[in-house]
Amino acid sequence: MCVAELPDLYKHVDRVIWLVQDIDKIKPAWVAIGLSDVKEYSNIEFTGEYHGKPTTIYTWEITGRLGNLNIEMIQPAEGQLNAFNDFLSRHGDGIFAIVHEVSTQKEMKDEIERMQGLGVGVLQQLTGKRNNASVNFTYFDTDPGITVSHIAPVIRESASVSAFWQILGFPAFHIEHATPREDSRYHGEPLWLTFDVGYQHHTQFNYEWIIPPMEPPNIYADFLKAHQEGIQHIGLPVKDLSQAISTYEKLGYHVKQSGAWGDVGQINSGKYAYMDTDTAGGVSVELLHAY
Repeated sequence: MCVAELPDLYKHVDRVIWLVQDIDKIKPAWVAIGLSDVKEYSNIEFTGEYHGKPTTIYTWEITGRLGNLNIEMIQPAEGQLNAFNDFLSRHGDGIFAIVHEVSTQKEMKDEIERMQGLGVGVLQQLTGKRNNASVNFTYFDTDPGITVSHIAPVIRESASVSAFWQILGFPAFHIEHATPREDSRYHGEPLWLTFDVGYQHHTQFNYEWIIPPMEPPNIYADFLKAHQEGIQHIGLPVKDLSQAISTYEKLGYHVKQSGAWGDVGQINSGKYAYMDTDTAGGVSVELLHAY
């Protein structure tokens, strides 16, 4: 297998593009969770191409930071033919893209040509204005591959997905096998779950590709049934897991699934809890505490 060299531009995540159907509902929920430096933009116009055909998109947007992750949350106008509305119709609310920044138009052009040479075309290109400055976006047609310590997609199988991203220059998955534990819970009930995780280690964020079974019931399988493959959760390390859970519960969120790894309390061990924040935007928060 011929493996491409990964350009330096992918070593830094500029932001994630998060698509929602009702931004007025989602914004206060995530501000309460910790989204900061929030700025609002109304009736933004983008022009460009979608699958090579002209498109005009009107959006309502907010930008902000969740810890060390920049977030651009977008609600596209309904009834327009574009990648945003196509994503929402197939997946519902969720993270649409991980964005990497280029410094020049030539660098953008060169990366488009590199990707096309690897068999990846352009899904959508847009130009718009923000703060009187022109901004250009190129979204590559990598779906359904890629579908804040880590970003975690859920997929149905790992071999072809890992091979696809490796061809583009990303590291191959390092597969680890999670075995059942007596302290795992799903909606408060014992969960005896075996699943695989494909790890990709990056400078800024790690990617954890989860390959679950559909039975017994678990949140990863729930996500596949509701949204198909895609980014299911983002990981947020916390100093005190019980206190963090309590804080989320005061906001109206509850633990959907929980568990641990290693010999709890010892080095290389930890505990985690998935909160049902997916009710506000389609993405769960995994609170995790490592010893």
